[in-house]
Amino acid sequence: MEQSDNRQIPRDSLFLMAELRVDGLDGEHRIKVRNLSAGGMMGEGPVRVVRGAVVEVNIRNLGWVEGSIAWVQESRFGVAFHEDIDPKLARAPVGETTVDDNAPRFLRNHQPPRPSGLAIRKV
Repeated sequence: MEQSDNRQIPRDSLFLMAELRVDGLDGEHRIKVRNLSAGGMMGEGPVRVVRGAVVEVNIRNLGWVEGSIAWVQESRFGVAFHEDIDPKLARAPVGETTVDDNAPRFLRNHQPPRPSGLAIRKV
């Protein structure tokens, strides 16, 4: 996709906190996600990134997403994801995402079974 086409992609304005890993820098950096689309995001934070750097962003309900820095302007930057995501999942309350039944058990919304023999009473 040409760079001029990127602005036509629908994006959700939101405010989420996320963790950012930058290839070549140690540690994880806390950032704000300002907007999010299937193909990328705008982030803001004190970490200094350069255009073209490979990054990973830990986005709520999505986990670590790999991408590259597309642009930088002061403390804000754009990330182009290497693979599309579903941005609606990031808006869902934590733990309420829909996961395929064939996914590993730890990824499914799991409710522990009640101990047998116990009844629930209204008080």
